[in-house]
Amino acid sequence: MTDFIKRLQERRLNVWEQTKALLDAAEARTGEERKLTAEEEKTYQALNADLDLIDARVKELVEAEQRSKDADEAFRSLLDKEPSPEHQGGAAKGEVERVRAWLTGASGRSLDIRPQSPMPLDSRAALSKLTATAGGNTVPVSFYNRLVQHMIESSGVLAAGPTVLRTSTGEQMQIPKTTAHSTSAGIVAEAGNLPDNLPTFGQVSLDAYKYGFLLQVSHELANDTGVDLLGYLAMQAGRALGNGFGANLVTGTGSSQPNGVLTASTLGKTGAASVTGAPSGDDLIDLFYSVIAPYRQGSSCAWLMRDATVASIRKLRDNSGGAGTGNYLWQPGLTASTPDTILGKPLHTDPNMPATALAAKSILFGDFSTYYVRQVESLRFERSDDYAFNTDLITYRAILRGDGDLVDTTGAVKYFAGNAA
Repeated sequence: MTDFIKRLQERRLNVWEQTKALLDAAEARTGEERKLTAEEEKTYQALNADLDLIDARVKELVEAEQRSKDADEAFRSLLDKEPSPEHQGGAAKGEVERVRAWLTGASGRSLDIRPQSPMPLDSRAALSKLTATAGGNTVPVSFYNRLVQHMIESSGVLAAGPTVLRTSTGEQMQIPKTTAHSTSAGIVAEAGNLPDNLPTFGQVSLDAYKYGFLLQVSHELANDTGVDLLGYLAMQAGRALGNGFGANLVTGTGSSQPNGVLTASTLGKTGAASVTGAPSGDDLIDLFYSVIAPYRQGSSCAWLMRDATVASIRKLRDNSGGAGTGNYLWQPGLTASTPDTILGKPLHTDPNMPATALAAKSILFGDFSTYYVRQVESLRFERSDDYAFNTDLITYRAILRGDGDLVDTTGAVKYFAGNAA
């Protein structure tokens, strides 16, 4: 399986080389002939679609490998064999058994899922999963971590590395917010007064808005030990919570819902009036440098946009070799676990980002660690055998409480906007 994923990655790089060759051939022509012909545009769109299909296939295969490992664990348990080292390990194994007992009604109606060990107040969301050869097989994966993993995969904001605050309860939190930095120091005469030069602070209130959904399965499915119900629940719950919570983390208004990072960010670059909302290569470079160096150099500095926007950005170059003949701004990740980059910074996609259009805020760039995501530590699950009694279905309810806001409004995260008209 791993060799097949490597071959897919090689094919992805090969498709990108074909795409570059097509664009380079068009750039080598003169005048109006430099534009892609109708046939070339069709080929370009097909190559882009191929890139997207390979990405989706790689993700499916990685998930299939994880499901296979989970199934192996289940069979080892049924056959009373000693589990292999990658599946040994106290807390995670105990949590798995606890969730399985609850799923099939062998324990109580309600279940709280928490991190398997005390976690720091703030942490950075994982950007990717470790490969097996890097040691991933030696670490037991808890139900909580699997669920959070699927939440991150569903939300571009969570994947971009925000600061995550996990609290045991849901009371409102007051977080200091930087609204202006100190100005530069100046020369002061001997015995002269030092001028005031203080940063300006405000406050961000982080609440705990409730997100929930219902999931139903048959009693037959729940009681069939050959089915990976644990993995199915983690995937469905993680994606549902990630989609709901993740949408607000992008475009939430801040009124009775999180203040989305797009809502809280500041303008970095407006597109030229000659185009209908799409950025040029120069626009992206300007947006890149609209964020000051300390933020650009942060480990959580990244791009965020929707998939459809990426297709147009793959055409763009810088002007290092003259107009339209420089390096491509978009570069593919070299392995399945590393993100693609623009100008050397990771690219994350989120379906909740607006499409390119007049006046649309279609691209974000900056240090996402300045965006705080608050999550109440426990994820609450409950089951009911009575809700759908007439259909013999078990109903599961999942509830997450959380909030989000940008704590640095001095320009840590900026957006690109299409021209007004």
